[in-house]
Amino acid sequence: MPTSKARGPYAKGTERREQIIKTATDVFATEGFEGTALKHVAELVGVKEATLFHYFSGKQELLTAVLAERDRRGVDSAPGDVPRMDLMPGVADQNRDQPGLTTLYAVASATANSPDHASHAYFRDRYAWLVAELSADIAERQQAGSVRTDLPPAELARLVIATFDGIQLQWLYDKSVDMGQALRGLIEVLLAPR
Repeated sequence: MPTSKARGPYAKGTERREQIIKTATDVFATEGFEGTALKHVAELVGVKEATLFHYFSGKQELLTAVLAERDRRGVDSAPGDVPRMDLMPGVADQNRDQPGLTTLYAVASATANSPDHASHAYFRDRYAWLVAELSADIAERQQAGSVRTDLPPAELARLVIATFDGIQLQWLYDKSVDMGQALRGLIEVLLAPR
């Protein structure tokens, strides 16, 4: 498979799309989804608002791309050799520092449950990936004897993810909630060997 980058108009279009996503991610992080006008994103990118609709069918499709960019940044910033379970409290701490994106994620995940929603497939696939990653980590820990074995890995993974989302939702209403610390505590109690 060739490793050279595309040239010509396709490469330029891909670069512009990435520029729009990165700019929108930064703007949504500070201004939130509802507070962000696409015109402002377009101005920062240096294009007309209509140009955004050449790359995205609407604000919801751009939202999905922004959420994927948020995930990519989180994965890219994490050391590759750290187990997924150990990364989660740090991700919670990072989310605290990006209130706009954290709110965006919570609202979008709650409203994208309909298969017709522009972000439905993103969230379905994201949860499936998270469960698989955490299940593999938990299974290894179960074999090593450091995690309880009375529940299957996937069930424990879903409980950790549900707790993460729930603590994050509570934080949206009460900024004194320490999401990272709460998650660390739950992981220690929930996963402790019996």
